[in-house]
Amino acid sequence: MKIILFSRSQLPHTAPALKELFDAINRYGFDYALNKEFATVVEQLLGRQIPQEEIYGERIGEQPDDAVMVCYGGDGTLLEGIHRLGNRKIPVLGINAGHLGFLTSAHDKSFDEIFGEIASDSLTTEPRSMLQIEGDFPTEPYSHLALNEFAIQRYGSGMISVETYVDGQMVATYHGDGVILSTPTGSTAYSLSAGGPVVAPTCECFVISPLAPHNLTMRPVVIPDSSRVTFKVNTRHTEATISFDDRSYPITSGTTFTLRRANRKIYLCVPHNISFYDTLRNKMMWGIDPRS
Repeated sequence: MKIILFSRSQLPHTAPALKELFDAINRYGFDYALNKEFATVVEQLLGRQIPQEEIYGERIGEQPDDAVMVCYGGDGTLLEGIHRLGNRKIPVLGINAGHLGFLTSAHDKSFDEIFGEIASDSLTTEPRSMLQIEGDFPTEPYSHLALNEFAIQRYGSGMISVETYVDGQMVATYHGDGVILSTPTGSTAYSLSAGGPVVAPTCECFVISPLAPHNLTMRPVVIPDSSRVTFKVNTRHTEATISFDDRSYPITSGTTFTLRRANRKIYLCVPHNISFYDTLRNKMMWGIDPRS
């Protein structure tokens, strides 16, 4: 079995934590590879030379059928890591080194426990839907896929307008700061901050959430994930950007984007006895009495 490690160089890595990570990998006899940015950090903090054949760049390349990607960081790290997979159906496990991560659920477990579960094949794998994005990009994006959401946002002091259509039928023109189209996985990310609902990740739907709408009767709308969603953007006298997962691009007035459910899915690993509802309850601190 092979572990495909991914982490960001800007995270506050420490030598003791990295030593524990690699000790656990070696203890279970895993082969491993890691991205070049993380390899530089490991070499600096641990003083160990990573063989060139164990380092990958923008794509992971060919891997064995039993490979597992392990993203060490927060949700942003996992979102960046999955785009290195290309079209490979390699399961992804997130180890949370941050705070509020919903995707990186393996937080309270030690590295030894986590890799022990990988070795014993006791992880549950959940398929997660992604968005396929086509439209008037100013430059060709690294990937047209998004796991969490696609957002159109104003950039400046002026209001923007976004005409929104579902399967050719107009839903609304959102006047305000913009609009978000979220997958169920992304419902606990930007969409949640904008007042969108929490959606269980196995639901087959998308959520359209307006951003600070000028019309206060505007509310999030849940639609089937079989829908095709079209956004037509009017930036008027201000600037705007689009963002999807960890990437953003400036756009001009008159641009149009069409989104649908991607053919590709991501397979997220869930450690033993950690469910979406456990993560939701713990991260949101539901049921905790603040007076105690």
